[in-house]
Amino acid sequence: MIRAYKFLLRPTARQTTALGEMLRDHCSLYNGALEERRDAYRHTSKTSIRYGEQSAQLKEIRAFDPERQGRWSFSSQQATLRRLDKAFQAFFRRVKAGQTPGYPRFKGVGHFDTVTFPKDGDGCRWDSTPHDPVTRVRLQGVGHVRVHQHRPVQGRVKTISVKREGSRWYVVLTCDEVPAEPLPSTGTVVGIDMGVAHFLTASDGEHVANPRFLHAMAGELAAAQRHLATFPKRTRQRTKAHRAAARKVAKLHGKIRRQRADFHHKTARILVTGHDVIAHERLNAAGMTKSPAPKADPEQPGSFLPNGAAAKAGLNRSILDAGWAQFLGILANKAESAGRLMIPVDPRNTSRTCPACGHVAKENRTTQAKFQCTACGFAANADHVGATNVLNRAGLVLCAAA
Repeated sequence: MIRAYKFLLRPTARQTTALGEMLRDHCSLYNGALEERRDAYRHTSKTSIRYGEQSAQLKEIRAFDPERQGRWSFSSQQATLRRLDKAFQAFFRRVKAGQTPGYPRFKGVGHFDTVTFPKDGDGCRWDSTPHDPVTRVRLQGVGHVRVHQHRPVQGRVKTISVKREGSRWYVVLTCDEVPAEPLPSTGTVVGIDMGVAHFLTASDGEHVANPRFLHAMAGELAAAQRHLATFPKRTRQRTKAHRAAARKVAKLHGKIRRQRADFHHKTARILVTGHDVIAHERLNAAGMTKSPAPKADPEQPGSFLPNGAAAKAGLNRSILDAGWAQFLGILANKAESAGRLMIPVDPRNTSRTCPACGHVAKENRTTQAKFQCTACGFAANADHVGATNVLNRAGLVLCAAA
């Protein structure tokens, strides 16, 4: 299996400065390569420049600028150019598919936060001081940086990435050949229904409350964002107060993100530990959180009819605050590692189908929380009904597979 490990770095003041300079120079390389591609295509010859051509220029760039570009790992600079190449490949793929293209944009220093080393030992070295009980990672141009390793690393380290989140620095290891750790069998199966009122409801009737981390910190976050909005959006150099306001907003978002991830990991661990088979809805969170299309008013050209965008925005915010996609991804990873089986099923009409008689109707769900079948009179909690139907559909999937 392939697994990622994320550890907090504890750099010295000098190393923190060097890490910031590394991000700055890689950002400059990314923007320079993007500008070269853009200008070449704008030329009358419509020249297309690819990764191989730009990678071949790195030797000359490093020799011309030894104090900046020449300090860092050659392989990490190639990885930055590959990152730009992937952005262009995605752009052309969206153009061919008729989607919104989204041309690659220049990165500001504050928005370029990751440098990747493609191979352990090439410009970087994990556990570079094995004789020392303190774990360190060696980065070319930075030195041996102390790592807060809170759990052991298994498998073979393939790539190493350095990431900045606010004022914190992290190292992310991608490892393959990670052995599975199967848990003992429990003999139980469960279906789960994701929701907003409850984060999830299990087929055994258990509800997991939705912590609503974003909603809980909405007041403090709104105040910080209002303060940040008092500063000019476009400026060549931010003042000290402007930088502090931006750090405040980023710190609050980071705290919400960490709280949500911690909750997802703990909830997923409970499900994986207690059940052999976990059935869930195959949700398209990106599609569910799309804004409604505008409705043109035929009687008044240039005007639009009400389309429920305000109400939909509130629902979208609640769905994104719950983080269904992230939770299901974490659950899938833990299930694979523990030798559990996850079964995604079609989510259509799971909360409108009567589990007693199979009658499907929109009127069966009278309210958000109440389900009452119009055919047989069966009544129950709507989320519990949805989880039960998810489990039943998983059984059909297993039978079909058998």
